[in-house]
Amino acid sequence: MRILWILPYSPWPATSGGKTRQFHLLRSLAARGHRITLLLHDKHPVSLTDRQVLEAFLEQLIVLPRRPLRSLKTLVAGLFAPYPLLASVNGLSGALQDTFNQLLKEHWDVVQIEHTYAFQPYEDALSRKSQPFVLTEHNVESALGAATYDRLPRWALPFIRYDQWRYARWEHRVMRQAAQVVAVTDNDAQVLATIAGKPVSVVVNGVDCDHFAAAHPDPSTRRVVFLGNYEYAPNVDAIEWALDEILPKVWERCPAARMSVCGFGMPGSWRERWKDPRIEWQGFVPNLLNLQSSCSVFLAPLRHGGGSKLKVLEALAAGLPLASTEQGVSGLDLIEGLDYLGGQTADSLADAVVRLLQFPEAAAPMGEAGRAYVRRAHDWRVAASQLEQVYATLAPLNQKEPACV
Repeated sequence: MRILWILPYSPWPATSGGKTRQFHLLRSLAARGHRITLLLHDKHPVSLTDRQVLEAFLEQLIVLPRRPLRSLKTLVAGLFAPYPLLASVNGLSGALQDTFNQLLKEHWDVVQIEHTYAFQPYEDALSRKSQPFVLTEHNVESALGAATYDRLPRWALPFIRYDQWRYARWEHRVMRQAAQVVAVTDNDAQVLATIAGKPVSVVVNGVDCDHFAAAHPDPSTRRVVFLGNYEYAPNVDAIEWALDEILPKVWERCPAARMSVCGFGMPGSWRERWKDPRIEWQGFVPNLLNLQSSCSVFLAPLRHGGGSKLKVLEALAAGLPLASTEQGVSGLDLIEGLDYLGGQTADSLADAVVRLLQFPEAAAPMGEAGRAYVRRAHDWRVAASQLEQVYATLAPLNQKEPACV
């Protein structure tokens, strides 16, 4: 198939779960023979090295810069446009609309758009051309208010309510236009189906299981790890909760434990806020296998978010014993007590971490059970097959021109 795939960020380097998903699905589909043009609208420049990684499996890569966040256009649109703030930030680009209009003059078997908040620049052209498209939504964005807005001052509450109302209307508007809507979990699919007014398919988040099979956690290090993109508010909340409330309770019973904080976009102020020498500030880690093989437990103290968590799937694929909230394992068919230890409070999560650290003979089989589950249900080959099944339903809608063979 000839696929036009549209993203509001570059999938490489894979510094977040969403980017990791995009990169592996794109690469998996290309390996199956599909010819993909990737249109990016990115706030960061794409380096020559990163371009080379993507161009190795893409037919064409088109990158257009996003205007600065604090531009006057974004400010005015954020206050007065019918779109929610995220759609204003990622939309209203004349250059992007012009490029997309030119691309739609060609025949595409699939047009795929990631995220409702990225849809605005494409709406008019899609409608004018009667072009069917697939929309993938990684979360129920209108339900993420607690994590998205909770750092704004109280005086901003009227705007928060207004923007949440705009996002709910926007989701309805965008999803009703899509030929197919794709979610990443069954629970999200049920919610999105109500919004979209039609069945929603599921394409799971995945893992390169063969790659992570080389990781071998080390219980002797007593190192607890969390990995995330700290431009995403739920990950910031998770670390703040972990370091303020959970780890102090762990250290009361296991003073030799260490906490490794890893990931992209880490605020420099955190080193001053939490000065305990047992906290290791690692930042972005390009080689996860070395990291995972030096750790004993993965802690996922997530209280907000949606979908399934790629960082959790990768930890499971590496055989790391997992301590997690319900939100941390959302969308996964894991059995608490067999595949991981759960907790919803600081006390219960601290207890789960301590049990995994103090009883490695019980933690290791739990880690291997998680690894087996991911290989069975979340390998990227599984996700790519699910997406191809979605594409197959578009064939009767794309008969205006014969597809290339």
